[in-house]
Amino acid sequence: MSHNDTIIALATPSGAGAIAIIRISGPTSIVLSSKHFRSVSGKDLAGQKSHTIHLGHIMDGERVLDEVLVSVFKNPNSYTGEDVIEISCHGSPYIQQEIIQLFIRKGCRMALAGEFTLRAFLNGKMDLSQAEAVADLISSENEASHQIAIQQMRGGFSNEIKKLREELLNFASLIELELDFSEEDVEFANRNQFKDLLSRIQQVLKRLIDSFAVGNVLKNGIPVAIVGEPNVGKSTLLNALLNEERALVSEIPGTTRDTVEDEISIGGIGFRFIDTAGIRQTQDVVEGMGIQRTFEKINTAQVILYLISAVEFEEQGTSFKLQIEKLRNKYSSTPLVLVANKEDLLDAEDSAQIKKEIGDVLLLSAKNGVGVEALRSKLLEFVNTGALRNNETLVTNSRHYDALLKALEEVEKVQQGMENGISGDLLAIDIRQALYHFGEITGEISSDDLLGNIFANFCIGK
Repeated sequence: MSHNDTIIALATPSGAGAIAIIRISGPTSIVLSSKHFRSVSGKDLAGQKSHTIHLGHIMDGERVLDEVLVSVFKNPNSYTGEDVIEISCHGSPYIQQEIIQLFIRKGCRMALAGEFTLRAFLNGKMDLSQAEAVADLISSENEASHQIAIQQMRGGFSNEIKKLREELLNFASLIELELDFSEEDVEFANRNQFKDLLSRIQQVLKRLIDSFAVGNVLKNGIPVAIVGEPNVGKSTLLNALLNEERALVSEIPGTTRDTVEDEISIGGIGFRFIDTAGIRQTQDVVEGMGIQRTFEKINTAQVILYLISAVEFEEQGTSFKLQIEKLRNKYSSTPLVLVANKEDLLDAEDSAQIKKEIGDVLLLSAKNGVGVEALRSKLLEFVNTGALRNNETLVTNSRHYDALLKALEEVEKVQQGMENGISGDLLAIDIRQALYHFGEITGEISSDDLLGNIFANFCIGK
């Protein structure tokens, strides 16, 4: 793949719409566009200033393909850092393809997935972590994931890493300078200051590493497993939470034999609800497989929502309480929300009895939608949004998380080496290794394979 040719792609979703935007980037983008653009004012596109928009027609010879608006962005002040043309045409798929095919015949190449953003990275318009945030921003589906992606794209995360790397690099240079004067026994790097720096770097790295637990679930949605015995209303509750008939509902116990998942936003946070097969002893092979999947989903859930039937509490209260205790013991680190469904069939005395015997239980009627909003509010209590509200840096990318862990390991080696009084040349090796892992995050150190894997996940046209 050459980065010196001119590329073209549709930058808006494929299909029919009011308008579509076709993006062209590369050294010949403006010259090629000027040959096939006839301005209504008679201007030559090649002679126009950057960041200007022009009305005219795209011409294939004397054939008019469409009336369009053409935006001109001259290097280096463009998204990719190259000359960029964006053609806003009518959203007919036929028109889109006619324009794209015209420019391909005249020397453009179809852009690969993420190639515009890759060129922006290669031309120094953004670092690698910011480029990855572009993909996160495009795929964000709720306020939390959007806010995290915006903060990272604006450089919040990479600025912290760059500052730490720069300070560590300065000390590494001084220590390596000492090696050139080893016979004179000169010390350029103040060891006390260096210890303070290493301690500060260690604290920042640990904070960023710890933030991954919160950042990852906020980005991908918080999985909530809805569990309970058959016919207590799990599927009805899922439908009530989603405000749609997503899961099949039947009075026959064991209707749900596989997991059903869907995601909604509550208070700007994504929650991924998982309706599971009812837990019970069964001889049905298929239902048994569904129950096995129930326990697999509980293992991956961040919150367990255990549902009981309020009208059956008098008869099965002991069984319900035993199951609650089992879940608490087996999944002690996972929050457990207790919900008694079918409250509409109880009188006030029965409701009070359930609360007295179980304690922290939420009574609702999934069928009538009563109490569902209170459940949504209850779920928000389990989400740590403090860091998000305070605009703190949250790590959401597993590649960054892995690099931070490795950098912390190397920093701790340097600290241990200083305590043991190892020589400057061995100290420099560990420092350089820590710098390497910092550079992996921002892209100052990267490989073609790494870049290929990252940008392959982008959409075409971005």
